[in-house]
Amino acid sequence: MSIRHNLLLEIGTEEIPAGYINPALKSLSTLILQRMDDARIEHGKVRIFGTPRRLAVEVADVADKQKQLSIEITGPPERVGFDENGAPTLAAKKFAEKLGISVNNLTIKDTKKGRYLCARKTERGLATSTLLKSILPDVILSIPFPKKMKWADLNIEFARPIHSILALLGDKIIPFVLGNVKSGRYVFGHSFMNPGRIRLSKPDEYVEVLRSAHVLVDLEEREKQIVRGINKIAGDQEGRILQDDDLVDIVTNLVEYPAIIAGNFDKAFLGLPPEVLITSMREHQKYFAVIDEKNNLMPFFIAVNNTHVKDMALVARGHERVLRARLEDAQFFYRSDLRKSLDDLAEKLKGVLFQARLGSVYEKVIRVQKLAEFLADAADFSPDVKKDVSRAAFLCKADLVSQIVIEFPKLQGVMGRVYAATAGESDTVASAIEEHYRPAYSGGPLPATDAGAILSIADKIDTICGCFSIDLIPTGTADPYALRRQGIGVIQIMLDKGFSFSLSGVIAKSLELSGDGSAPDIKEKKEMIYTFLQSRIANLLFEEGFSKDVTAAVIAVSIDHIPNVWNRVRALEQLKTESGFEQLATVFKRVVNIIKKADHFETKEVDEDLFQDECERVLFSAYNEVKKKVTRSLEKSFFDQAMLYIASLRNPVDAFFDGVLVMAEDVRIRNNRLALLKHIADLFGLFADFSKIST
Repeated sequence: MSIRHNLLLEIGTEEIPAGYINPALKSLSTLILQRMDDARIEHGKVRIFGTPRRLAVEVADVADKQKQLSIEITGPPERVGFDENGAPTLAAKKFAEKLGISVNNLTIKDTKKGRYLCARKTERGLATSTLLKSILPDVILSIPFPKKMKWADLNIEFARPIHSILALLGDKIIPFVLGNVKSGRYVFGHSFMNPGRIRLSKPDEYVEVLRSAHVLVDLEEREKQIVRGINKIAGDQEGRILQDDDLVDIVTNLVEYPAIIAGNFDKAFLGLPPEVLITSMREHQKYFAVIDEKNNLMPFFIAVNNTHVKDMALVARGHERVLRARLEDAQFFYRSDLRKSLDDLAEKLKGVLFQARLGSVYEKVIRVQKLAEFLADAADFSPDVKKDVSRAAFLCKADLVSQIVIEFPKLQGVMGRVYAATAGESDTVASAIEEHYRPAYSGGPLPATDAGAILSIADKIDTICGCFSIDLIPTGTADPYALRRQGIGVIQIMLDKGFSFSLSGVIAKSLELSGDGSAPDIKEKKEMIYTFLQSRIANLLFEEGFSKDVTAAVIAVSIDHIPNVWNRVRALEQLKTESGFEQLATVFKRVVNIIKKADHFETKEVDEDLFQDECERVLFSAYNEVKKKVTRSLEKSFFDQAMLYIASLRNPVDAFFDGVLVMAEDVRIRNNRLALLKHIADLFGLFADFSKIST
């Protein structure tokens, strides 16, 4: 039984950006486990540790040797390896010599090709410490970062210069050199509070030794201490922290030993929009905002420092001076913006380029306005709401040239709402301006108002169609205009709001507005965009747990009315669970295959006078009755019931195939029977292409 030790690797660096740390630690743990598995090194669970100045991973119960590997190797045929007297030939001897074994250890194995010489070769496991000498440096340099840098005259890259490497397997050092740094058993404490070098005897000491050196290397422990601290201080101010989990994550990776303080700012600044105050504190300074029991901002902030000093009040005053300067700038920008009308700001968009071939942002706004009006008509909005949608569309990008948004780009849309409300625009207009950016990220909130939803769809469809019209089409991972995310947003909004206007009609209108609607390739572009959105719909349906074959069958027929796509998928999924579904799908596939294989025939109404068998009349009668029921069900959006009505045609269709020869010699009889089957196929085709269903 092999001896087990814990493995600890720490990479000590200059300060790494906060956003790099969690992804780097995830990659570090994945890479090291993968390399150990590949090397047949048995191990236990992994833990990660990290601060701005170190990335570390600990792997428990690492075996001291590779797992032994036994391989069965096949050699020459028996007739070649042994002569007629059963004595080994030169071929057998060479085979054994190659494997480093005696010829007497060779065996005979029966295979599909005959009897062959066979031997088992065992590779003894190397010492884990020997293997880790090459594994660990490779793992360190393989950690991906958004940006890497070089330093000194070294030929290696990392997020920041590496100053130390701790590499221990149990109480033994894994020796290697990376750049100009030699691995060892030393770590460094807090850069100000305990900057010295500290010797580790074994991995188990790591967390506690660093804690005593004012470094909380356990991310979860550090985060909990920050959360407890900021909540306590907010409570001391008779308030509470404005929830901001992302900021907690950022601050956790900005400090090694949290020192938390509260500060004040002038109450006069509370006259600024709350979003401006919060963003000023958050974006530049990483301060937490404090709110009262009515969710109103209080004139306090909470800062998380990396160093605890004797006079924390002095530190607080320093933060207050910095924040005051920030808020004074924001106040100046806000007041300057209020002196300009939104219409004037919208006019300035003529000088802001959206895309070289698609023109300015102003030109985009005009396209979006026309498309939004088109959609408002399609959604049967009242004249007043349509007027608000049009107004919101014209103003939706105006805040992009406001000084606040230039300073704080994340406030686009938010400031548009604020400025519109301040200028006396209706609540509908103000809300739609902010909501038209939604969803801003995967899983983000959708527009709450109908006007905001229409404007959001118009803006996103304009971007998608505009980019496709000039061949800026997403490829692989390249999607600079986030067309995939915007396409998903369009679908989610239409689904959420139950908008059932024609998707192909929206695409056609947008392409018309984006350029020459009569361009020779306009049909091709429309089909490309339709297919692009079809793929987004398929992905969303897969994510919701619908089966791939049902999804493919439904979207192959039509995605023109988004809510109906989901309704048809649900109805077909339910029908698929019913007994007899497999036979139904088989019948439909047979119907379609016969129509496809038939020579071209003129599609016409079915002529009952040409029926020669009772099964034809029964099927045609059943078809007419089912068609009426299906039509009524679809008018009421009873998709489940409509699917059951269609399924009831299985027995009459089976009887039809049993009773007559579809491809009769008489052309008139043949075409009449094909026409009947075509009607049946068209009825099935209202829902899905059953040929894509797995049976």
